[in-house]
Amino acid sequence: MMGGIRGGLVNHGAIKPTRVGFGSAVSLLTICLLTVGSASGAPQAGSAQEQSLFAATNQARAGAGLSPLRWDDSLAQAAKAHAEIVVQNGQLSHQYAGEGDLASRAAQAGARFQTIAENIAMGASVKTIQNEWMKSPPHRANILDSNLNAVGFAVIQRGDSFYAVADFDRSVATLTLDQTEAAIEKLLVPRNLQVSGSSPDARQTCEMEHGSAGNSHPRFVMRWQSSDLSQLPPDLLSELDNRQYRSAVVGACSSANAGSTFSSYRIAVLLY
Repeated sequence: MMGGIRGGLVNHGAIKPTRVGFGSAVSLLTICLLTVGSASGAPQAGSAQEQSLFAATNQARAGAGLSPLRWDDSLAQAAKAHAEIVVQNGQLSHQYAGEGDLASRAAQAGARFQTIAENIAMGASVKTIQNEWMKSPPHRANILDSNLNAVGFAVIQRGDSFYAVADFDRSVATLTLDQTEAAIEKLLVPRNLQVSGSSPDARQTCEMEHGSAGNSHPRFVMRWQSSDLSQLPPDLLSELDNRQYRSAVVGACSSANAGSTFSSYRIAVLLY
């Protein structure tokens, strides 16, 4: 097999492939999907080859001063399903006819994420595959992306060749409405506000496009959707900086992007 390398970046649906020749008998493919918008752990499952790639990946991240990726069973399931199709076709691709794209496959397997990326390769051994991933700028970028925090590997051997798929993501936690509200309340407390959540009116307001529910008549209402609950949106921070408010009520509701494969939270803050 001729040596080759293919790298691509997909961002809002556009793909930009590149090809560079080299001498080793390994073929690589990489993809990264991003939207708007770390923990360590041993694999819960996986073959010796998959665990080897997992360990080598986290060793590379440690060498770069990065936090280790945690093993994600949903990503591993998505990677395994795609690896089987890769083997059937015998040619590296991130999407085959009749198959969903990377984000759809991962979401269907149960992964929740704000960012997702994938490396694919075929080589004589998993060690060769990992070495060539690290030599390839786009593959190395996925492995050493500080924004990613989880990964799942799949390795299938056919004859003398190994086919490997690595699915990476920035995971989004599955939170109840109460937990989502509590995360936002924690950010509002330092603003010297009397903060409360779990209000039926606030949750109904969250679901509305305009106005507010009930008869409380807030002075300001802010709604937004995000996969990041670690910070308040700039418009809300600006409002809090420019005007005096005594209290705030937080309401969460189901995200409005039900048709999207990317996960997020929807929140409303009512200021009084």
